[in-house]
Amino acid sequence: MARKKYTTEQIIQMLRKAEIMVSQGKMIDEICRELSIHPQTYYRWRREYGGLELDQAKKFKDMEKENARLKRLVADLSLD
Repeated sequence: MARKKYTTEQIIQMLRKAEIMVSQGKMIDEICRELSIHPQTYYRWRREYGGLELDQAKKFKDMEKENARLKRLVADLSLD
């Protein structure tokens, strides 16, 4: 099965829909089936993006990328 790649915006929208469905009394398994995602994916997304607004999530991802780049620079310099 091909792996789908969702954007940050799509993930946050799906989490908001899931929150609404949970408040309506639906079970997580039903919600995940409707959103076409695995429950493990839902819980991972909720842990990573839960409570974040769209602009906060974008800043978070940008900072993660910058941190990874800086770590690579430090590793390269330490090898010299």
